[in-house]
Amino acid sequence: MIDLKNLTIEKAHNSLKKGEFTCRQLAEAYLENIKEKNKLLNAYLEIYDDVLAQADKAQKMFKEGQDTILTGIPFGIKDNILFEGHIASAGSKILENYKASYSATVIKELIKAGAVILGRTNMDEFAMGSSTEYSAYGPTKNPLDTSRVPGGTSGGSAAVTSANMALVTLGTETCGSVREPAAFCGVVGIKPTYGGISRHGVIAMGNSLDQVSPFGKTVGDAEIVCNALLKYDKDDATSVPVSSRTVLKKSLQGPSFSRQKIGVPWHLFENDLDKVIMDNFKESIEKLKKAGYEIVDIELPYAKYSLAVYYIVMPAEVSTNLSRFDGIRYGFHYDGKDLMEVYKKSRAKGFGAEARRRILLGTYVLSHGYYDAYYNRAVKIREKIKEEMNEAFQKVDFIVTPTAPFLPFKLGEKLNDPVSMYLCDLFNAPANLTGTPSIAIPAGFNSEGLPFSIQFTAPHFCEDALFNVGKKFEEIR
Repeated sequence: MIDLKNLTIEKAHNSLKKGEFTCRQLAEAYLENIKEKNKLLNAYLEIYDDVLAQADKAQKMFKEGQDTILTGIPFGIKDNILFEGHIASAGSKILENYKASYSATVIKELIKAGAVILGRTNMDEFAMGSSTEYSAYGPTKNPLDTSRVPGGTSGGSAAVTSANMALVTLGTETCGSVREPAAFCGVVGIKPTYGGISRHGVIAMGNSLDQVSPFGKTVGDAEIVCNALLKYDKDDATSVPVSSRTVLKKSLQGPSFSRQKIGVPWHLFENDLDKVIMDNFKESIEKLKKAGYEIVDIELPYAKYSLAVYYIVMPAEVSTNLSRFDGIRYGFHYDGKDLMEVYKKSRAKGFGAEARRRILLGTYVLSHGYYDAYYNRAVKIREKIKEEMNEAFQKVDFIVTPTAPFLPFKLGEKLNDPVSMYLCDLFNAPANLTGTPSIAIPAGFNSEGLPFSIQFTAPHFCEDALFNVGKKFEEIR
């Protein structure tokens, strides 16, 4: 009997190497767990029919001495990441039967490493939402309390990791879409530096924001997956060359970069946190102090505008990206009496309410007469937020905040209140707007067993520093 609950990538690799179990046996253990839990959680939209064939191929790599740390490791992947020959619907009816004609670069890397991809995980439609309730295929439930949401938009991947239905998973982040569900499901989620992991083959939502991001039960697992994927990709126009990564990393680290100085922007969340979240956060800060970290109060005056800026920039990019889904080229099609009716009915019936809301909002802010008033102004403030973050990292090595302003909420509680739902990303937006790496790490549980989470952010391409502080926090929490 394989102990999935306490399994890590390193433990699994060592056991596979020693022959304590095979890749097929490991895959079968996860498939059995999925069969038992997924009907209730709705975390997977599909389990692939070639899983055991993938496992046998991985076992052959061990036999031939070609194995890697990821060989035989079972993954779940978010439904907006293309896997050739498999459906990728982005949680939407408009792409319900779309089969990918090629694989995303991250999938090619996993296959090359010998990973076993179990299936595609549920998500908010086109990665729009904070609860995975906006999926066209029904909501995902939180494994820690099935009356609550798992967060979003990568809630399916977070729930799969938390419920031991895969050892690790891939999600995507546009604004907190990995860190917030990681917080709600009690797992680790890392948003790498923008341009660090290839976006090629990922269904776009916001091109200047989207980033493939891993989930793990431990910081070590997230680190292994992240490091395997942090590569330059010539097929991705936003991918940063390796030489430029090194230069950028050195230029943005402060003159006394020691990995021991942590900045806390108290002014950002003094009035926006539930009391239990604030109490837990203060306890975590005290633990960091005792562990030898220097805690510094910092000011980020423009960061308070991050969420407002995000909800102008993101819808603008959404309206542009989703214009291709018109009922003509591919995806859902409605036969109409003329071309205008085809457009209207295909999009109205193919897109859900939240997707339509954001398309309309984005079209509005880009329209003549409003472009300068909204979009251009938001872009200017975004640059100011980037500048002040870079200045802050000249004084401190990390910036720390709570990951989310409240604990996982009940299913349906915020569904009809979009603004309240958007506030889930209150502390996540700065890292997405600036492209900096940020990691969410479990910080204990309340009396009801609901998870707390803390979030560390570092300068561009300083993921290694995040993993170091993250592992230390795991020891002291």
